[in-house]
Amino acid sequence: MGHAYLSFGDAGLLTGNMIADHVKGKIVLEQYPAAIKNGMLLHRKIDSFCDAHPVIRSAKLLFREQYGLFSGPIVDTLFDHFLANDPVIFPAKHDLAAFAQKSYQQIAANSQYLPEKFAAYFPYMVEHDWLTGYRNVKSMERALHGLRRRSIYFPPVEKAFEIFITDYFELNRFYTAFIAEIIVFVKFESAVLFQS
Repeated sequence: MGHAYLSFGDAGLLTGNMIADHVKGKIVLEQYPAAIKNGMLLHRKIDSFCDAHPVIRSAKLLFREQYGLFSGPIVDTLFDHFLANDPVIFPAKHDLAAFAQKSYQQIAANSQYLPEKFAAYFPYMVEHDWLTGYRNVKSMERALHGLRRRSIYFPPVEKAFEIFITDYFELNRFYTAFIAEIIVFVKFESAVLFQS
């Protein structure tokens, strides 16, 4: 959700941003069109910015005891919920729904560039409307289970969901303190990428 929004409607950036975790190595990266390659590079810059940000580090502390290094992906996923409910970015549910449908259409238009693993689950993402789903608290439990399915070492996520509910307002406060900064950072980095 976050990477999709931080593509700011650009189809190439969006596609690259969404598939970046499935594309490894500089040689492979060079095989993509410039806009999609820039999206993958942007994805990595976003991840680095998040990992180093003091607000994200504070949010991770809520999960660190039970989840260690997996605290980062948990916080990233839960922040998607607060983004989907951000009254400035998505004032109403139909605004989020319109964003989600446009995102699916833009990714589908670049389907020839989707890595095999992403291409396999993309139809399921569209069918079950994952992006809009982030708005609902119950859907976040499923999103956390999705994280666990991607790693055999990921601990059970029931405690993470419990922390999410218990510390909901504190996590929302962390999100609010972070979102404006990441938007400024990404807009600057996007401009740099397209100038290079």
